[in-house]
Amino acid sequence: MAEDIEDGPAMDAKRFAALAEAYGGDLRRWPEAEREAATAFASSEAGQAISRRAGTLDALLDSYRVQPPSKALHGSILRVADRHIVQRRHQRFWWLGLGLAGIGLAGAIAGLALVTVVTPETQPDHYVLDANATAFGDVGPDGDTIEEDL
Repeated sequence: MAEDIEDGPAMDAKRFAALAEAYGGDLRRWPEAEREAATAFASSEAGQAISRRAGTLDALLDSYRVQPPSKALHGSILRVADRHIVQRRHQRFWWLGLGLAGIGLAGAIAGLALVTVVTPETQPDHYVLDANATAFGDVGPDGDTIEEDL
């Protein structure tokens, strides 16, 4: 029977079992290229046994239902998610402050470098006041310190 198919290789029990395990017992779920050969093999005794096993597994899997989560689990997930969001906001705020401080430091260093490069290094030609001099004159040890008697 299966040997008469001219489009592809004949279906054997091993190939039919592998496809039934992958796609289940319903041949409508199988790949289009395999359906014709599988339909021919499914009418054999081995094909019917493999199809029954796959159909039993399909029915068992189709009957399984997932229970909805409990209110306690739902609430704990929301609390953890809320805590995680708050932590991420704090981290983002901290990194923002660190970035702004870094930008300020980079600006100060760039300004210092600019002032250092632009400022000329010429020696002044006028008198520079030292520690003993004031705007009113020299008050050092050599200065005249005359006190007037009144």
